Amino acid sequence: MKTTQFHLQTRKETPADAEIISHQLMIRTGMISRLGSGLYNWTPLGLKVLRKIEKIVREEMDKAGCLEMIMPTIQPAGLWQETARWDKYGDLLLKIKDRAGRDFCFGPTHEEVITDFARKEIKSYKQLPITFYQIQTKFRDEIRPRFGVMRAREFLMKDAYSFHLNIDCLKDTYAKMHQAYCNIFERIGLTFRPVEADSGEIGGTGSHEFHVLADSGEDAIAYSTESDYAANIEKCEVLAPTKSRPEPQQELKIIDTPNKKSIQEVADFLAISPKKIIKTLLVAGVDAPVALVLRGDHELNEIKAANLAEVASPFTLLEDEEIKQVAQCDAGSIGVKDLNCHIIVDRAVAIMSDFVTGANEDDKHLSGVNWQRDTSFNQVEDLRNAKVGDPSPDGKGTIKIARGIEVGHIFQLGDVYAQSMNAVVLNEQGKSQAMTMGCYSIGVTRVVAAAIEQNHDEKGIIWPQQIAPFTVVILPMNMKKSERVKQAVNDLYNQLKNLGVEVLLDDRKIRPGVMFADAELLGIPHQITIGDRSLDDGEVEYKSRKDMQSIRVKQDEIVDHLQSLLA
Repeated sequence: MKTTQFHLQTRKETPADAEIISHQLMIRTGMISRLGSGLYNWTPLGLKVLRKIEKIVREEMDKAGCLEMIMPTIQPAGLWQETARWDKYGDLLLKIKDRAGRDFCFGPTHEEVITDFARKEIKSYKQLPITFYQIQTKFRDEIRPRFGVMRAREFLMKDAYSFHLNIDCLKDTYAKMHQAYCNIFERIGLTFRPVEADSGEIGGTGSHEFHVLADSGEDAIAYSTESDYAANIEKCEVLAPTKSRPEPQQELKIIDTPNKKSIQEVADFLAISPKKIIKTLLVAGVDAPVALVLRGDHELNEIKAANLAEVASPFTLLEDEEIKQVAQCDAGSIGVKDLNCHIIVDRAVAIMSDFVTGANEDDKHLSGVNWQRDTSFNQVEDLRNAKVGDPSPDGKGTIKIARGIEVGHIFQLGDVYAQSMNAVVLNEQGKSQAMTMGCYSIGVTRVVAAAIEQNHDEKGIIWPQQIAPFTVVILPMNMKKSERVKQAVNDLYNQLKNLGVEVLLDDRKIRPGVMFADAELLGIPHQITIGDRSLDDGEVEYKSRKDMQSIRVKQDEIVDHLQSLLA
């Protein structure tokens, strides 16, 4: 492809609203252009990358025995009402009406649609197991779209759904899909990690997320220093301390703490570590407010808390007025002594003694507080986020934390959708039985952004060769003035095209500095520069975008050299 025949629109300046590298570089290279909040056009350049990722995904899905289909993007409300997700999914669901006033939504996912398809099409256990997939546009009405295509409202997703007679069969397919996902991300050329995860709004039991490791990642990944254990920090269990609770050594005292609201303010005022203070959070419970109690230096894991049977869904912290009704004080002074509600303490809190807590009176705290002697709790749970140095849940090594960008998620759904939508088959005994399901997704557009986050430098993108929009770029020096350069450039261009190499010839009438800057910005893996000086020696200049090393190669050997690199 010649640049004069291609839509190539690069920019020097970084867009003011682009917060992360992938967003900045996708705009600067002209891969995408903004249409509206969370809505982007994909230009011919961006689409070339997107299609290459699609191709890899499609090949591995087909290899795993999955069957491609396509489902409507617009879905009837009735299907979502069958699973009770019409209301539960919340404002992320874009709801629309047709001319007859009937309710529909723009599909954010397709569990309901595929389950409806299966209950109509699959009647016997002999048709199982089977897995369907599609690569299709989704829409989720994000409250704050950001980071370009990383968290856009409209995006391209590969979603697959498997159907089984029992859980053992599901686990077999789940393992195959896990391997297929590893194959996909390895082929794309990404450094990634599969991690245990919470199933969230999709539902079901076991699930794994696939994260591309990058400093800009929104998710924290906890992993072991000595094993393959890895989990999203939302899912990572914090083991109970092995030591027992020390005996009380201090007397209970009330302390004035004027205008000291936060844990750190109280710790500084009392000249103690936050580890000696406990914090009490009041949340909505199923029947009545619930107190969640953590050590002062620990963070509440809202996913773990939301999964507790005693905590109401959705997870909600009490407002100031509600706190005053329960604790008779402001949020900064809540304590566990004489607190009239169900108290759930974190495992680390259960073994604390002589600690500081709010006094349930504004601007006052209690010190020397001890369980059993001064107050009590109702139950002990794992409530906090894991920290660096915590023991690994598998008993091997300790926890380290990395940042990750979620690009894929696989779920063992079980029969939650089949039961609610009556998706049944006749089993071997001729009896009706609900099917067991799995769900497997990849954010195709997000993979593009994640690849850039992991592969860039101060000059621009460094594409993995497998997904680069072009494999080779030819940069001619003064081609308009030199017939010899023009002949050499066109000969090489045609040879590479005939060999099936995706080559971009920059034939624009621009200064060499601009040409080199654009080539580096675009991140095309292999650069060939041809000018009169090198041709005087019968050579051309080759540069790898990845390591930026330049070498001279004989003109009649450059094609063989490139082929060896591409192989």
